[in-house]
Amino acid sequence: MHPLLKYTLATTAGAAAVGAACVAYAAGYEVRAYRLRRFDVPVLPPGSRPLRVLHISDLHLMPDQRDKVEWVRGLAALEPDLVVNTGDNISHPDSVPVALHAYEPLLELPGVFVFGSNDYYAPVPRNPARYLIRRGEGPRHLTAPRLPTEDLRAAFTEAGWLDLSNAKGELKTDDRLLAFAGVDDPHIRWDRYEDIAGPADTSAELTIGVTHAPYRRVLDAMVADGYRLLLAGHTHGGQLCVPGFGALVTNCDLDTSRAKGLSRWGPSWLHVSAGLGTSPYAPLRFACYPEASLLTLRSAL
Repeated sequence: MHPLLKYTLATTAGAAAVGAACVAYAAGYEVRAYRLRRFDVPVLPPGSRPLRVLHISDLHLMPDQRDKVEWVRGLAALEPDLVVNTGDNISHPDSVPVALHAYEPLLELPGVFVFGSNDYYAPVPRNPARYLIRRGEGPRHLTAPRLPTEDLRAAFTEAGWLDLSNAKGELKTDDRLLAFAGVDDPHIRWDRYEDIAGPADTSAELTIGVTHAPYRRVLDAMVADGYRLLLAGHTHGGQLCVPGFGALVTNCDLDTSRAKGLSRWGPSWLHVSAGLGTSPYAPLRFACYPEASLLTLRSAL
């Protein structure tokens, strides 16, 4: 065999072996290696006591994911002052009871929520390459099977969580007034921020904007109205990332440097959760652990 051909075959075999090992790691370990990330956010008025916010997103829960359910139930031990759920909770028609079991201890706490497209429509098989090249919004009207969204919504609201789907609202936690604005999923163009636009309530100790997908038009509108903490999910942190580089895509018009974690957005703070799940048709993560976040809000200096 010619030495060059022999070298090429060996290199190809080596690359294939490395690729197979990466896929095995991403699908066999990292996708279930749930992590809690902690952030300090200097967003409260001077002299305020700290406020602890648990941010949960993108469970994409399937009925058989017992390890994820138990991990989420354990988050109640953090004793947050507020739970913010930024959507994509379920991925199967039978997932609502499982999701409610996962959230049961958290539903006893003050909370707010918005939904993502996978709370409305079941995921369907797609070419994974579409995720890597698509930058725009999804279709306004999907053809995928509908999910029992209203069962989930009813359970959340009956527990006292505030539905922020194209809505404003207020709640008290730790004897402090918080003001919120939220939108339905911008990724499928169901957001109607214009219906709730207007200055945030300046009598509240903190103003919070909530969206599933962090599209710039929504973030900019919320900041213009005075919302000083913005919370979103949807990106999966990039899901398949390059070590030392980070996310390749965000699946929206947000830049990849903000695919997960905390950053400034003008005068406000933005936190994007990498989420806890994936589509059942792409059950792997690489260099992007599934996560929930505990934000400790502190007084600004």
